[in-house]
Amino acid sequence: MEPISQQPGTRLPDIDCVMIGVNCAKTLGRCIESIVSSDYPRERLRLYYVDGGSDDNSIETARGYPGVAVIALNPEYPTPGLGRNSGWKSGASPFVQFLDSDTILDPTWLRKAVDAMQERSIGAVAGLRRELHPERTVYNWIGDIEWNGPPGEADCFGGDVLVRRSALEATKGYDEVLVGGEDPELSRRIIRAGWRIIRLDALMTSHDLAMTTVRQYLRRAFRSGYGFAAVRSREALAGSSFWSYDYRKIAIKAGGFLSLQVSGLLLFPYRQLPGVAIAGLLLPLAGLAMLFSPRLFRVEKFMGAYNLDRREAKRYAWHCSLVVIPQFAGMIRFTAGRMFNSPLRNRRRHLKTDLSIPVS
Repeated sequence: MEPISQQPGTRLPDIDCVMIGVNCAKTLGRCIESIVSSDYPRERLRLYYVDGGSDDNSIETARGYPGVAVIALNPEYPTPGLGRNSGWKSGASPFVQFLDSDTILDPTWLRKAVDAMQERSIGAVAGLRRELHPERTVYNWIGDIEWNGPPGEADCFGGDVLVRRSALEATKGYDEVLVGGEDPELSRRIIRAGWRIIRLDALMTSHDLAMTTVRQYLRRAFRSGYGFAAVRSREALAGSSFWSYDYRKIAIKAGGFLSLQVSGLLLFPYRQLPGVAIAGLLLPLAGLAMLFSPRLFRVEKFMGAYNLDRREAKRYAWHCSLVVIPQFAGMIRFTAGRMFNSPLRNRRRHLKTDLSIPVS
């Protein structure tokens, strides 16, 4: 089938471009400019910026661009799902391109995505998200590795994606309660409703994670674990095994490591008893083995899977081994929140754009 974007005299379909953000004035302008300067006909694009309650000049920045509709929300607890739903429900185009406001749209992406959408069974099309500055910090570098999955049919998408409006209408859009994992959660409902999700081997967006501290890294991993648990809970109710492996891996490796460390500490006061000193030493060592195996011993696997040299693969193996600890804390937070009816919530004064979960 000849791509629709290359058929002479064919009118390309309208696209609603929905950007969401909170306190994103520094990056919003370049996001808007990347859309309007793309090679997709400007008259076919409808731009919406949904603000989640910024206290900077994000709204004024968006209003400074002609043709951008601004939807100013003022929720007590903003969520990405609330913003994205407000955006797509304000439009009427057959396709909706969702973007985080700290991304830059590739100029050729929209035509490629629309071409892929000619197949009616496809409900959503995603491409590659790449970090602008992976060389600046190890955290940016990790993000650049983990944003993407292999091309072809996918089991979920992330925050940047082109979605068919009919798929959004059939599923009622995003979950407006989730503070993490709302994109994979919607993906699963779209698939269960009968559509397919495709990932193209083409650049979709560039992004600047701008992560410079261990605290930011731990916070992102904590929310990632919370999202894993929240989505896994919903998928289990639907009879799906989605993310069951990831959930078990985090629970076993981090939970086992922490349990064995605590057990070793509890034996310390009794170290003079026969055999207790040995047990007190072996239990923490077993926990370390559980945490770091087999990741640190599969360097060659990472080299091949992510095209890394040996030094980079070792660094990434350390990350994969250690990240499960803050992720496990996030999973515990979800479980406790469900038990005591106290879910994790975003507070505007602590929020800025991008807390999304990698979907590789």
